[in-house]
Amino acid sequence: MSLFKLRGTLSNIQSIVLGIGGVLFMLLVWFLLTNGANPIITHGIMPKPMEVLTSYESLFSENQLIKNIFRSIGLNLAGYMEAIAIALPIGFLIGLFPFFRGTFQGQVDAIRYVPLTAVTGLFIIWFGLGTSMKVHFLAFGILIYLLPVVVQRIDEVRSVYLKTVYTIGATDWQTIKSVYIPSVLSRLSDDIRVLTAISWTYIIIAESLGSGGGIGAVIWRAGIRQGKVDKTFALLIIIIIIGMLQDKLFLYLDRKFFPYKNLAKHKKKTNTPSGLKTMWNFALTILGWTFIGLYLLLFVLEFTGNYGIDGQPILTYLFGDTVNYIHGLFFVLLFYQVKPFFKKK
Repeated sequence: MSLFKLRGTLSNIQSIVLGIGGVLFMLLVWFLLTNGANPIITHGIMPKPMEVLTSYESLFSENQLIKNIFRSIGLNLAGYMEAIAIALPIGFLIGLFPFFRGTFQGQVDAIRYVPLTAVTGLFIIWFGLGTSMKVHFLAFGILIYLLPVVVQRIDEVRSVYLKTVYTIGATDWQTIKSVYIPSVLSRLSDDIRVLTAISWTYIIIAESLGSGGGIGAVIWRAGIRQGKVDKTFALLIIIIIIGMLQDKLFLYLDRKFFPYKNLAKHKKKTNTPSGLKTMWNFALTILGWTFIGLYLLLFVLEFTGNYGIDGQPILTYLFGDTVNYIHGLFFVLLFYQVKPFFKKK
């Protein structure tokens, strides 16, 4: 049977059915472990599913859940942007030039063994307890994993491409621009997506320090200090959902920016897309432009002082001090979205 074949593949229908079945199975196990007058696992350790579900009402009304979700998302994206902005130039220098490799390769390899929880005190001393400390701490946590990967991806560039550009007389800069950068970035996008889970671990640590809000702060105050296990489970479920949505978003952006990566996977398929896929792509396009229009409207309102929440513009209310990172990321994505229109002209 294909379902138990070594390294077999699943159809789309099989993936959906088995995925739903897996979730229902886990919910059933959870229910059985916590149900009854004398449950296998007491409610102080693991709450009932319905207790977790009903806790969302108090999270919305008492803990400003929506605001704290956006605060954590903003911190996550800000940390990623800072880590990538540091890792790419330093990684390319170390990976491409023997002088920098010999000087700094040892430090890059050694820094991976730094326990992040042990340096939180240093970041507080250096940057205080504000948002900047949290962004730098998260960026550092991502950087120590991302920087060695950049160097590794440079080493993995296939020699056939390098020999080809050398044959046609390309300069060093042309080689970096036409071979190294596209090859490394296309592979690095998968590594960045994998690091999403790690970044959420460090966000919880950072947000538990000082003020500023975020899911981590709510878990620490409402979940751990007040002993609200049901709220803790509810917030963990939200983090899982956000992580899965981020993973899907990264996959979409990967196909958008590096379409040639998927050519080999689909070379046996027909070039004529199915009706369902065409409708889905059209819906994504409409959704994307709707999001762009809505964000531009909110961006304009940032500087007009109208239609705010609690005396703050909407985006600043949601993202706090990381709003400028969000603006920067949005306009970078907007540039890639509108660039094809200028190329056609």
